Amino acid sequence: MPDTVMPTGPDRTSKAATAARIYDYYLGGAHNFPADVAAAKQIIALNPATPAIARANRAFLGRAVQFLVDAGVRQFLDIGSGMPTAGNVHQIAQQAAPDSRVVYVDIDPVAVAESLELLEGDPTVTAIQGDARVPGEILGHERVRAMLDFSQPIGLLMCAVLHFIPDDTTARATVSTLAGALAPGSYLVMSHFNMESWDVSPEDEQAGLNVYRQQTATPVGARSAAQVAEFFAGRADIVEPGIVPVPLWRPAEGDPADFTDNPGASAFLGAVGRIHAVRPQPAARV
Repeated sequence: MPDTVMPTGPDRTSKAATAARIYDYYLGGAHNFPADVAAAKQIIALNPATPAIARANRAFLGRAVQFLVDAGVRQFLDIGSGMPTAGNVHQIAQQAAPDSRVVYVDIDPVAVAESLELLEGDPTVTAIQGDARVPGEILGHERVRAMLDFSQPIGLLMCAVLHFIPDDTTARATVSTLAGALAPGSYLVMSHFNMESWDVSPEDEQAGLNVYRQQTATPVGARSAAQVAEFFAGRADIVEPGIVPVPLWRPAEGDPADFTDNPGASAFLGAVGRIHAVRPQPAARV
C-alpha cells in the first residue's frame, strides 16, 4: 500500500481516523490522514488480504451500478459513499447513460468536501453530509430533493455501510425509511461485512474490530446472510444470484481475481433487490 497521504499540517495531523479515509487507504487513495494510515496498517497487519477485500467490494459496486443502468435506472442515492476515488458511481453510470444523476452521502465532512471539489461544475452530481442513522434528514435535504425525483426509480446504494450500524433495530429502521421512500421499480444495492467464511483467527478478528471501536466513531458489526436477507424482506425481490460473496455476484471480465479459490474470504456479502409496491397484508381472521 502507498504511504502517500494528504498534505499535513496542524489540523491534519490531529485528525482522528474515520472509516471513509481508512477505506480510501485500502484502495490506494491519497485522501487520508496520518491517523487513518496508522489504523489501516494495523488492520492490514492482522489480515494482509484487507486491500484485496476493499477492491473486491468496490468491483461489486461497479457491477451493481452497471446492472441498474442496464435496467433503466438513471438516479442514484449512494449512502456511505466515502472518499472520491477511481470508479465512482457517477462515472460508471454516466459512461453508459449520460443523463444519470447521483447524490453522494457520507458522515465524514472531509469526504463530502473532497467530493464536492471533484464534482464542481457538474450539475448532475452532488454530495451532502448525512448520518445513515438519521435517514429522514437525508431524504429531506434540499439538494437531495432538487437532484432526485422520488416518483421515479432510484438506485439506493448501501455498500459497506450497514456494518457500521451494529444495532439491528437502528439498521433496520434506516433501510426501512430509505427504501420506503422509493418508487416501485427502484433497487436496493447492499454489501455487508460477513465473517461466516472469514479466514482470520478469532483473536485477530477481535483485534481488527477493536481498531474501529477505539480509533473511529464507527464501530463495526458483522451480519450473517440470513440477517442481510432481513433488510430486503417485504420490500424488495432479490435478483439472481441472490445474497453471495461479492466476487460471485455477476462476475465480469477484468474483475479482481484475489478470491477466485475462496470467494468467502472476500469477507463481504453482496445483493441487489428490486423494490416492489407495498403488498397489503392479509386481513386477520375473526
